[in-house]
Amino acid sequence: MAAWTTPSSNQAPALAEAAAGLSAGEADKALALLQSLPASGPDAAQAHNLLCRVRFTLEQFEAAVTECEQAVSLNGQNSNYHLWLGRALGERAARASFLTAFGLAKRTRSEFEEAVRLDPRNVEALTSLGEFYRQAPGIVGGGTDKAQEIASQLDKVDPASAHELRGKIAEQQKNYTLAEGEYKQDIAANPHPAFGWNALGGFYLRRQRYAEMESAMHNVVSTALHDRRAAVVLYDAAGQLIEAKRDPALAANLLDDYLSGPSKTEEAPAFIAHLRLARLKQQLGDPAAAARERAAALALAHDYKPTQDFPPPDATPQQARY
Repeated sequence: MAAWTTPSSNQAPALAEAAAGLSAGEADKALALLQSLPASGPDAAQAHNLLCRVRFTLEQFEAAVTECEQAVSLNGQNSNYHLWLGRALGERAARASFLTAFGLAKRTRSEFEEAVRLDPRNVEALTSLGEFYRQAPGIVGGGTDKAQEIASQLDKVDPASAHELRGKIAEQQKNYTLAEGEYKQDIAANPHPAFGWNALGGFYLRRQRYAEMESAMHNVVSTALHDRRAAVVLYDAAGQLIEAKRDPALAANLLDDYLSGPSKTEEAPAFIAHLRLARLKQQLGDPAAAARERAAALALAHDYKPTQDFPPPDATPQQARY
């Protein structure tokens, strides 16, 4: 999770509580706290950045952009504020019409580049910029050559992330042998190998090598359960199993383990984990459990539309969607 600066005023307790709520997936609580704060003052930029990130988890990307723009306008020297503005703009671009997406993509690149310029050791900013370069066409400033340059920069600050980025570049270029090797090097270089196993599992999923994917997921479990910092990988691994439509019981167990643990993060919002679990319970033929999980999701984030749209508790397993 991108760091936030310790607040300096008497707003500090509310900001700290809001940040904790964001990490815990308590979107409603975090919003209520942040919206009660003054619109100006020494900590206003932090408040707007946190509001942006809450809106981001709720998939309210237009509102997220507005809040992140406010944070950047109040403090343009904070690398993480530019990073989050770039992320919000990128999500808007992914959902926009072609002409609108073009301008948003260029702004996304500019914000990521500024985040890296301000802090060349910001691993999340480097990773986001590398992913942009890898995926975006040259007309908006993308290119695998630029992504390779970012991988070289990551070598100096986070070798595991460098291997993962190189694996994705090789995979994009259909060099699957090289890609698999890079993902395996990610595991070897990673102080939290569950992340590397998850990346390798994703590769196997995309290659439709399902038995190897499931084996990688079991390695995710065995390594993440002994590493509090890797708890988020349980959520990610469940998402990959869901996408592959493989082993819903294991996916449900992974989400249960994540939700019952002490190390939730904003990258894996608890209310989305509850919704995913509700869908799995519905598919597994347990509508009562599905209803409980949906209620838990709404209690944390009542305005999250996918939860509102989830089928009623008496829906058949076939009616429930992932």
